[in-house]
Amino acid sequence: MKNSISFVCQACGYKTSKWMGKCPSCNQWESFSEEMQLPAPSTARKRWTPSSTTGDPTPITTTHLGVSERISSGIGELDHTLGGGIVSGSFILVGGDPGIGKSTLLLQVAGFIAKKALTLYVTGEESPGQIKMRGDRLGILSENILVLPETQVELIEQHVIKIKPTLVIIDSIQTIFTDQLPSAPGTVGQVRESAGRLLSLCKASGIPMILIGHVTKDGAIAGPRLLEHMVDTVLYFEGENGSPFRILRSVKNRFGSSNEIGVFEMKSEGLCEVNNASELFLSGRAGNVSGSVVAACISGNRPFLVEIQALVSSTHFPSPRRTTSGVDPNRLAILMAIVEKRCGYQLASEDIFVNAAGGTRIDEPAVDLAIIASVVSSFRDINIDPFTVILGEVGLGGEIRSIPQIDKRIAEASKLGFNKVVLPKAKKGINKADNIELVEVSNVMEALEELVGS
Repeated sequence: MKNSISFVCQACGYKTSKWMGKCPSCNQWESFSEEMQLPAPSTARKRWTPSSTTGDPTPITTTHLGVSERISSGIGELDHTLGGGIVSGSFILVGGDPGIGKSTLLLQVAGFIAKKALTLYVTGEESPGQIKMRGDRLGILSENILVLPETQVELIEQHVIKIKPTLVIIDSIQTIFTDQLPSAPGTVGQVRESAGRLLSLCKASGIPMILIGHVTKDGAIAGPRLLEHMVDTVLYFEGENGSPFRILRSVKNRFGSSNEIGVFEMKSEGLCEVNNASELFLSGRAGNVSGSVVAACISGNRPFLVEIQALVSSTHFPSPRRTTSGVDPNRLAILMAIVEKRCGYQLASEDIFVNAAGGTRIDEPAVDLAIIASVVSSFRDINIDPFTVILGEVGLGGEIRSIPQIDKRIAEASKLGFNKVVLPKAKKGINKADNIELVEVSNVMEALEELVGS
């Protein structure tokens, strides 16, 4: 069989026989790259299969659970994001913008584990001298940290089998290639095949592996989406330009709760943990200023408070702007339509800017009422009590819907000194915290009357 040429989208892996300007699968422009497709070998390389598998179906009650031991990374926020530590045999992907601290964090992890066991750091982008300079700055130099400047996956496999380290770090997966494919490193085929070989080795040996992945312009991990499906855990590093704070977010975790976050601060000695995320997100908050409210969010199992800021100003342009940071702009458009229809506020000629302070990103609908309250507060230039926390999802009819884990949110507000919580009317009792007033509302008009006197 002859080798064939195909064009592969480097964003999603879509294949076509001819070059195309726009990918019909993911709508990316100029993402196709020419790759040679080799015929399948007569003897495919052996893939890992669980030792308990006999080839016949077995009852789930008799299935072997396998190894579930967790290894502490030495960084509490990272362990929390992972669900309690690094699981033996787990395959972890860490993505983030260039220079955000991925390599720094994982070198710190290598330094902690190296106190008791061997760690293999495979670098395909930096020289061993650069790794040593960073390790010296972090104060984690150890003979148990082995640096391997290698990009060929077959040679990496040989070293891992020979050394048998406790942890393997690959920096980065886009630089790794296999000589079985003629395409360049970083292409879809190379990333998929290299990750597949490393996954087989990881599961066969029980050695956990952490891969560093580059991100595209829109923030997604570069390469095929298949890479995210192959790994056990996907972590994203987030942070605003110029800010020392970083948020590590778990978007997939087969061994724990997803959507957990860990908060870090970049200092000269490396990434340091921020144990109280609420204090970070509320730091620098102005006192009595219109458009500023506090909402209680849940990320995984962790509650934290965040300031929602809004600025409403008149515009002379025919199309007013709706700009958000950390909040879904489509959700903002829906909420503003509810305010106009159900509450009578005319916002069609107003520019509206909404910001979740602290650089966090909020995906849950529990902040709906807080967003509406901040916009109306700015529109009417009326300050809302700075010691009030606002909770609630808003339906299209203007009703305030219940949200999960209200007790945790109230407890977090009480711990930080807030004395009042506006929340949905509950069908069953709520555990009331000490020294805090609970105001239950059933619709947006009731809530706004309580907050701004409308």
